[in-house]
Amino acid sequence: MNLAEWLAASARLRPGAPALLRGATIEADYATFAGRAAALAAALARDYNIAPGDRVALFATNCTQYLEALYGIWWAGAVAIPINAKLHGREAAWICSNAEAKLALICDDTAASLGEAVDDLPSGMSTLSVDSDEYHRARSGGGDKVPVAREDNDLAWLFYTSGTTGRPKGVMLSHGNLIAMSLCYLADVDAVSPDDAALYAAPISHGAGLYNFIHVRFGARHVVPDSGGFDPDEVLDLGKQLGNVAMFAAPTMVRRLVDAARRRGERGEGLRTIVYGGGPMYLADIRDAIDVMGQRFVQIYGQGESPMTITSLKREQHADVDHPRYLQRLASVGVAQSALSVRITGVDGEVLPAGETGEIEAKGPTVMLGYWNNPDANAETLKNGWLRTGDVGRLDEDGFLTLSDRSKDVIISGGTNIYPREVEEALLTHPAVREVSAIGVADPEWGENVVACVVLAEGTAPDDAALDAHCLNAIARFKRPKRYVFLESLPKNNYGKVLKTELRKMVK
Repeated sequence: MNLAEWLAASARLRPGAPALLRGATIEADYATFAGRAAALAAALARDYNIAPGDRVALFATNCTQYLEALYGIWWAGAVAIPINAKLHGREAAWICSNAEAKLALICDDTAASLGEAVDDLPSGMSTLSVDSDEYHRARSGGGDKVPVAREDNDLAWLFYTSGTTGRPKGVMLSHGNLIAMSLCYLADVDAVSPDDAALYAAPISHGAGLYNFIHVRFGARHVVPDSGGFDPDEVLDLGKQLGNVAMFAAPTMVRRLVDAARRRGERGEGLRTIVYGGGPMYLADIRDAIDVMGQRFVQIYGQGESPMTITSLKREQHADVDHPRYLQRLASVGVAQSALSVRITGVDGEVLPAGETGEIEAKGPTVMLGYWNNPDANAETLKNGWLRTGDVGRLDEDGFLTLSDRSKDVIISGGTNIYPREVEEALLTHPAVREVSAIGVADPEWGENVVACVVLAEGTAPDDAALDAHCLNAIARFKRPKRYVFLESLPKNNYGKVLKTELRKMVK
């Protein structure tokens, strides 16, 4: 089934219901939303030769056109490649090239960045700005009222994440994967009604955007803040204006929202549900959040390879203060979501009993089809249908999962994964850098900050500003180190591998 059929159904059942909002201003009802998606699908086929299965990139900041474009792509039977708008143009171009995208939908905020990397784009790829007159004409024409037929295993969403090698990997998510994920939302995260408002304060290209599907199916409102991003005061204001707001937030966003609510003497009125995930939420922080804003929180644990769906800690479990293991449960990431089986395995792949720590594995209909054109990564990550998450944790006797560490050295800052090798490779191209190792150091606001431990070339002097400028020419701003530590040498084991654990101790 094509996910765009959910939009078509809502347009038939609730044509006049408000669908797309910029702040509190309605920009389209469901009939208009679906009409624009259908018209855009026709334009993609007619003007850009997009056929079912072709890949179309979306490199844009949050806007209501983003949702129109996503559904236009699916209506045409094509595959969406949502790219984080914070990425450097060269990084976005690499993704377009790897996915063999035929078209990239961009916006005024990203056009210049991608334009600087035009030589890295796939041959023959076109671009279309969602802010342009051409786009507005394309979405205003006519189109088929029925989306192109797709099967459950047909590719819908190609999400690029990075691995321990630092090379981005395209996670292949099918229509069936995303349908299963959406139904898990109802069973394991929150109820949905047509009166709800899904607020996109986090990037639509990531977890926040994945929750659009179930809200489209119910004909609910979709709200992009006027700021286009996350401003805690704006979110609190929208909650009061709109009511019944549900949103996804990284833990750092939750902390900022709680601080703003405390400062304003408010409790988040109108924000019915705040789903948090994407990074570690410390026990003290969630207890403080509940104390200030009440029981409106749900935690999810997942990764791109099983989007938003491995475990969840429900609202009622946050509220079960009389349970004898309440604090232990509040510090966990909850229990397996309804479509998933979760287990812990040892170094030899054996399944471990409750209470023992090992690698977290998950299996179910939300687990990706595999990585795009990457059989080696598939063989390493998918074992007999089980997804090896690379995360380490333990299950208690009631099935609650507690994360204890990450087997990969991923740095999670503000809910976004930053992969050390990307930072290291960028810095190693600077002539003053002989060796470098990037690590994450705990930060109360961001979760972790990137710290670069640098060994300088002989005869050079420390220069933070020069290294910063160099990074900004190669990688996204949010990936650059927040701090540089200059060392005479990096600690290594007998095999020459840098001991990041020792570096963390030294920096701490």
